Amino acid sequence: MSIKKTPSAWRQATRLLHAEAERTEFGETSEALFLTSGFIYDNAEQAAKTFTGEVQHYQYSRFGNPTVAALERRLANLEGAEACVATATGMGAVSSALLAHVKAGDRVVASRALFGSCHWIVSALLPRYGVETIFVDGSDLSAWEEALSQPAAAVLLESPSNPMLDILDIRAISALAHKAGALVVVDNVFASPVYQKPLELGADVVVYSCTKHIDGQGRVLGGAVLGRKDWITETLQPFTRNTGNALSPFNAWVMLKGLETLVLRVDAMTRNAAAVADYLAQAPGILQVRYPGRKDHPQYDLARSQMSGAGSLIAFEVDKGQKGAFAFMNALELIAISNNLGDSRSLITHPATTTHMKVGADERTRLGISDGAIRLSVGLEDSADLIDDLARGIAQLQKA
Repeated sequence: MSIKKTPSAWRQATRLLHAEAERTEFGETSEALFLTSGFIYDNAEQAAKTFTGEVQHYQYSRFGNPTVAALERRLANLEGAEACVATATGMGAVSSALLAHVKAGDRVVASRALFGSCHWIVSALLPRYGVETIFVDGSDLSAWEEALSQPAAAVLLESPSNPMLDILDIRAISALAHKAGALVVVDNVFASPVYQKPLELGADVVVYSCTKHIDGQGRVLGGAVLGRKDWITETLQPFTRNTGNALSPFNAWVMLKGLETLVLRVDAMTRNAAAVADYLAQAPGILQVRYPGRKDHPQYDLARSQMSGAGSLIAFEVDKGQKGAFAFMNALELIAISNNLGDSRSLITHPATTTHMKVGADERTRLGISDGAIRLSVGLEDSADLIDDLARGIAQLQKA
């Protein structure tokens, strides 16, 4: 097998099709799928030297697999990272990045605006193992400065955040974190690798749920952690390999196919989202709309400075609280109710009763997640059909 060198002049869309391509002696067009749990050695000496590292040879698909490795190389090339480890899920990526790095007695500082499961890792799991955790208002740099005025091992943030699309200043937070000795981990799933490059903004590690835009077609689960080669190989890989957080080769192959159309899909979804956000902003019964591409977003200028596109997610609040939100959602005929996002199909969810139910009412209030808050992931449908469907929700909202 040979890996084709990637020309540095290639642009993003081209890299997603051709970067770091590896082919067998058969010269296949599409990447090969290696559905195998283990690998055969030519002799006992080769096996022994493989385990000592003297010989480079695949051992076991929990440690490495050619199809998974192909995805890791292409993601690293896309992100501008030195190395990547693919994981079984997006939450596997977040948990591994943190648990591999911290130990009892360390401090972790995190933005309060996190996905529900990420919030649980910081608020419940890490303290169980003797790690001190501190939440801050992610948009308040003075709060970050105070929390990072003493040493910290890691910082975790999302930008845009889930579900209310807060934009955090990755450059400024990274600078503060590095002064405190912290590793900066950024969950970049809402922006996608198409529209934001956290490593260029000062972050040390980027994590993804590849289930979202990277597959983006509702088929498979997967995650990825990207960063410096030394940290990936010395800190992260021993953890993921020995704890079993391995991505299925089949899922990796599906995601390689997803990468080929990533730019096309994300760009089209973003155009749709912009049209939908403008419609919702003037619709009756809608109290507020949050979309990074609109000038009324509270961090619009920051979003423009960090992101090359506004993305496919919209957060908005309807009148009449949960009753109004449920009436609105139940009236939809095209847009499906689901807690997933970044899919080719438009999906809608009520965070207070789903993704952020377990963070508690008080914390939801601090995060701005009201009972009327709705998160909409805009897909590839015709935007006119999406607006027609949302009009049905508006009409039912007026009757609620």
